Amino acid sequence: MAGSGYDFYLDKCLLPVAPGKIQINVNNGNKTIKLINEGQINLLKSPELTEIEFECEIPQVIYPYAVYRSGFQSAEYFLNYFEQLKVNKKPFQFIVSRRLPGGNTLYGTNIKVSMEEYRLTEDAENGFDLTVKIKLKQYRDYGTRTVSVKGAVTSSFKTVSMEKQRPSESAPATNKVRNYTIRSGDTLFGIAKEYYGDGSKYADIYKANRGVITGGPLDIKEGQIIRLPAV
Repeated sequence: MAGSGYDFYLDKCLLPVAPGKIQINVNNGNKTIKLINEGQINLLKSPELTEIEFECEIPQVIYPYAVYRSGFQSAEYFLNYFEQLKVNKKPFQFIVSRRLPGGNTLYGTNIKVSMEEYRLTEDAENGFDLTVKIKLKQYRDYGTRTVSVKGAVTSSFKTVSMEKQRPSESAPATNKVRNYTIRSGDTLFGIAKEYYGDGSKYADIYKANRGVITGGPLDIKEGQIIRLPAV
């Protein structure tokens, strides 16, 4: 996809050469059960985790079609980055961004994933350049629910009720416009996650600050003051 206007990000790492193709497997968790004398039935369940696979070129020299955000980086830099994503036991954002001829940015894919596997291939025909096959898997946030037992015992049963957790008094209100100063390491996704409880609200922040953020949603700079719109 060199020169096609596509950017591939693994967390904050921009791949220098966009992969020529990407395979996304979206499987469902349905289960077929065979009943005695009644044929089969299909139990519909929630979708399974999405799996993503692609191959990317990691150059060892500077090519005119390769893209670097902060100047040329050797293959060693990218391999170390991939290894950290694999071993640090933390999910990250996988983003495929398509740039339109007018300079506007469209997002084709934005998903939280884990690095499942990456494999290196060295081919003499490619000189010192490397080909890396990467396998990612969707990550879903999860947590526990609190159950409170209230009231006296009636017969042999207790009254059990589910209580919603009260929002923290320190949590920022989302019905007011706020100003925010960009800090080192910030992303619009992370800011949206912190202030709205939903990282996908990054698009609302980006749209509200098109005059401040001159590039795409990833092109924010430390010290910029942005508005956090009411949601």
